Amino acid sequence: MKSLYSILLSTTLALIFLLSCSNPKKEFATMLIYGGTIYTVDSTATTVEAVATKDNSILFAGTLAEAEAYKNEQTELIDLKGKTMTPGLIEGHGHFMGLGYNKLTLDLMNTTSYQAIVDAVAERVKTTKPGEWITGRGWHQSKWDSMPAETVHGFQTHHLLSEISPDNPVYLGHASGHAGFANAKAMEIAGLNRIAKDGIKKYELEGGEVLVDALGRPTGVFNERAQGLIRQHIPERTPETDIQAFELAVEACQENGITSFHDAGIGRKRIAFYEKMKLEGKMNTRIYAMLTGWDEDLLNEWFEKGPMVDPNYLLTIRSVKLNCDGALGSRGAWLLEPYSDRPDHFGHETLPMDFVKKTALNGLQHGFQVCAHAIGDRANREILDRYEMAFKELPKLALDHRFRIEHAQHLHPDDIPRFSELQVIPAMQAIHMSSDRPWAIDRLGKKRIKEGAYMWQALLQSGVPIVNGTDVPVEPLNPIASFYASVSRKTLKGLPEGGYEPEQKMTRAQALKSYTLDAAYGAFEEDIKGSITIGKLADFTIYDQDLMTVDEDKVLSTKVVMTIFDGKVVYTMK
Repeated sequence: MKSLYSILLSTTLALIFLLSCSNPKKEFATMLIYGGTIYTVDSTATTVEAVATKDNSILFAGTLAEAEAYKNEQTELIDLKGKTMTPGLIEGHGHFMGLGYNKLTLDLMNTTSYQAIVDAVAERVKTTKPGEWITGRGWHQSKWDSMPAETVHGFQTHHLLSEISPDNPVYLGHASGHAGFANAKAMEIAGLNRIAKDGIKKYELEGGEVLVDALGRPTGVFNERAQGLIRQHIPERTPETDIQAFELAVEACQENGITSFHDAGIGRKRIAFYEKMKLEGKMNTRIYAMLTGWDEDLLNEWFEKGPMVDPNYLLTIRSVKLNCDGALGSRGAWLLEPYSDRPDHFGHETLPMDFVKKTALNGLQHGFQVCAHAIGDRANREILDRYEMAFKELPKLALDHRFRIEHAQHLHPDDIPRFSELQVIPAMQAIHMSSDRPWAIDRLGKKRIKEGAYMWQALLQSGVPIVNGTDVPVEPLNPIASFYASVSRKTLKGLPEGGYEPEQKMTRAQALKSYTLDAAYGAFEEDIKGSITIGKLADFTIYDQDLMTVDEDKVLSTKVVMTIFDGKVVYTMK
């Protein structure tokens, strides 16, 4: 009897074991996406038929037949109907609140002449109370169809602007953000309209310049750090307008398929504001924020307490942004040789190089990535030198530093291989080549352009990834335009035939990777985003056509039709 009982017990246990093995607890998908081309940016399977997600992470990527096993009656089904999907795009260098505020102030991005700026301000004057400031951004004199009769160093003068706005102070930021244009009323408030000295040709201050005419009178153009002379008098923004700008920026990201955003330089107030937006559930774009290097006290505070890596991956702070020179358009980029179109001028060193080295050492010691803005070849060389000094002083802490140079726009040929040697990541906005190359040759000359400007393929072949982006609001946020510039090296008008310096084009695979996995790597986030890989975040961008195979001349017509963020559809094109 006892033996029979033992046999029955053993048989029962075996059946239970077999049943438990053959019926494991099944995970079901909250979303199943299928029916189009899905590019994974994952080397194990570059395309898949379907993706299943559970809540905010990827549960499966593979064949549709296998994916359907994860479906139940609650699963949301998304049929691509022949459309194309990629990992969610990452804006690798931009200014998040600048994106939002650009929609609240005068947007001068598409102006094609000085008169167009004057006309836009004249319209705003009609609805603005006397004494109130009028601000805007986006003009770029090198992109105008024609120049006014009166110029100084290639820039317009304030007189027309002052005539149409005598009672309202006006300050209009250059598209690059590295210069600004003020009217007489603004300069009067700042106490700057009487600085004239007979015969003066320059009015320089540390890291900047006020452009003056032959009589020493300010022209209204303020370059680099001289902008502070005017900006300090502009009233601060209100909490209400901050929220409005933030929500507009989130909306713009979603419309453009941007699911993550590298915010290049924020201060104490902005950090507190972002934390508030996150607590209120409004952080619907992942922000990787860089601490502004202008506030040394802020840096020291963060070095003391260490990085903040958000377990929800919505707001992470583990990097520092240093502004080390200016822009090429305003002739603020710091060059080894003088500007071809201004032979007495080398640009501006806007931050002492000793501070760059000091910050690099602090970054290594306290776990912070350092991201230094450098456009000119001298700025790039000087920063690489300071990074290298820091790496040599603290070699054990420099094994996975991922320090970056933001823009890396113009390099001396000798410095191109140093990025790979030092493992410094270039964060380069391809759209700048498309916008700037037609006139950049005037600044640098043919030799320097050919040997060292926008050297994407040379850097990629040397073994470093490139982080792509737009530098919004310097350029529009549109990632399709930057992708097109990456693969064509043409202007957005499709010129020239074959592209500028075509040997430096990216392949389409390289361009997509620069907007996804390489951008994630540039933020230490390649394990959680950047590719459609099981376990990573469910962030996706869906397009109306296959930008990886469509004819080059049709790439720019590609539209983002849906954005999925954190496992939820947050944008559908109407």
